[in-house]
Amino acid sequence: MNDKIFEIFFLVDEFCKEYESVKEGHVLNEHISKRVRNRKFKLSDSEVITILIIFHIGQFRNLKHFYINYVQKHLDKEFPETVSYNRFTELQKKALLPMSVFLQFCCLE
Repeated sequence: MNDKIFEIFFLVDEFCKEYESVKEGHVLNEHISKRVRNRKFKLSDSEVITILIIFHIGQFRNLKHFYINYVQKHLDKEFPETVSYNRFTELQKKALLPMSVFLQFCCLE
């Protein structure tokens, strides 16, 4: 299973790097009128997307139980900087668009 996790993470991470570089030139600057925190998240978009893909590939039925009882306990070496489940659900919103584009891209090949 660990080899599959690393393979999925590698593909997702390479995609996210390319996605961010393309997005940089096409997104309006939000820093003009708002104060925006530029603090790095503990879990990257790549990690969030990988966790969600593993959840959907596996035989799991409940994301909360999967995250708390499997990811945080058994995948602590693969994901050493896990966050609380509530924070994870907030990070899902941020990763939704790149994940959708990644899945669309993968399904077309």
